[in-house]
Amino acid sequence: MLRDQKGLFEQLLERALVMGKRNKTTQIIILVVILVLGGFAVSSAFKKPEVPKEGSTIPDLPLQQLNGSVVKLGDYKGKALVLNFWGSWCEPCEREMPTLQKAADEWKAKNVEIVGINYGEDPLVVQNYMKKVNVRFTMLLDQKKKVTEAFGIRPLPTTFFVKPDGKVHAIHIGELTQSQLDKYLQEITGQ
Repeated sequence: MLRDQKGLFEQLLERALVMGKRNKTTQIIILVVILVLGGFAVSSAFKKPEVPKEGSTIPDLPLQQLNGSVVKLGDYKGKALVLNFWGSWCEPCEREMPTLQKAADEWKAKNVEIVGINYGEDPLVVQNYMKKVNVRFTMLLDQKKKVTEAFGIRPLPTTFFVKPDGKVHAIHIGELTQSQLDKYLQEITGQ
């Protein structure tokens, strides 16, 4: 698309130059068109992709598992999904880990997947952390922070609640309590 716009710019500019001083109004119109198209091209080139929000579908991005294999978020389609973005240095993240583990144990049989997405840390750090806080639910690594960026995550923890159809039902910023987590889980599963 940018290449097509560039060709159009060149044609319009050439036409304006050929016309010389014959028709100043036409030159001004062509210049305005060039500026508008140029502005559109520049803004399109630097436009960031839209982050998921309530009602939108989560992007099908790849993440690394602790064993080194790669999964895509789309692999979880058909399940109610809780995506919890966290870091080992984050105190509220650590406080909510037992709550998430309890939910993972209780809701697994109800087609719910609790998935932790670690923000940029080494697999060994994540494994040691999981042992320390006694967590066994699925953990994925976002070492290059591309998924975190794609989701527009700022503060940690941030949790996305996704219905089985892959659409975001709710986004919770900050530490989750047991009652909040149970409410969201009931909403995304209809149970």
